[in-house]
Amino acid sequence: MSNVPACPQCTLENTYADGALMICADCGFEWAAGDADATTAVVVRDSNGNVLVAGDTVTVIKDLKVKGSSIPLKQGTVIRNIRLVQDDAEHIEGNSDKIKGLVLKTCFLRKA
Repeated sequence: MSNVPACPQCTLENTYADGALMICADCGFEWAAGDADATTAVVVRDSNGNVLVAGDTVTVIKDLKVKGSSIPLKQGTVIRNIRLVQDDAEHIEGNSDKIKGLVLKTCFLRKA
């Protein structure tokens, strides 16, 4: 088995070396062999593909049931001042006006 590293962008192991560059066959990302540690930052994207950063405001795009609460999160609810979950591109943390301490999947959010 070769020691070709996994893709730092999509984390899949379908990569190959092309000269001095490493290339991911799945997402097409290219990086230098020595830069693998520098590019491992997780990129968090909303349902439309916009990059989310800590402190952004997002909107819920679908009615969601909230575990532990009888109040659903309605479409159009604004979540302000989000926090990114460490090493997880699919979840964010935030608070709505009525429900505190939410952990939401980014596929149900869009950047406001």
